[in-house]
Amino acid sequence: MPSTLHQPANPTKAFYDRISRVYDLISDSSEHKARERGVELLAAAPGERVLVVGFGTGHAAAALGHAVGPGGKVFGIDISEGMLEVARKRLSDEGVANVVELSIGDARQLTFSDQTFDAAFISFTLELFDNADIPRVLGQIHRVLRPGGRLAVVSMSKEPHETLMTDLYVWMHRHFPHFVDCRPIPVVEHLAQANFQVERLEKQSIWGLPVAIALARRG
Repeated sequence: MPSTLHQPANPTKAFYDRISRVYDLISDSSEHKARERGVELLAAAPGERVLVVGFGTGHAAAALGHAVGPGGKVFGIDISEGMLEVARKRLSDEGVANVVELSIGDARQLTFSDQTFDAAFISFTLELFDNADIPRVLGQIHRVLRPGGRLAVVSMSKEPHETLMTDLYVWMHRHFPHFVDCRPIPVVEHLAQANFQVERLEKQSIWGLPVAIALARRG
């Protein structure tokens, strides 16, 4: 789950740099189904410009590169140089390196101009940010999307009735944040507060933990 939080001596960045080459072995088998469904819901079209926040090992960026084709463009940001190296190799192997541009960046302070993108995608990344930073991240995505632009979010989801597995995961995040760096968040609530209108919401489960897959539109 790649984070975009960038600051000196950031333990999250160091963690993902260390595991970048084995990340897919650790997590992709459990995450890929929800991530791929999020890409499907976003439905990127040929010629569109798409932003990927937290591109990780590059699976979604590559899929979106194929979707927008040579007439479109995908831009991705992530915190980790290790993930950047792995993702660039994937793009090259899949023949979309000329369509996808990746860089190190901070989602709380996007450097793109207002209303640059037709769509944006963020998967297993929003829940890595502190509660105070989530509105900033979504606010930045809202700013760079064109009016009516689409946002697909895939995230661990905080549900009204928590399961024992969710309670355990939250407890581990609270007490061992360097090992369990994410936690379930109220996805729909955060999107609404950031002036996104949720058009579709689906749910999946990973290890008994609820995952939300939301398609929203810039209000």
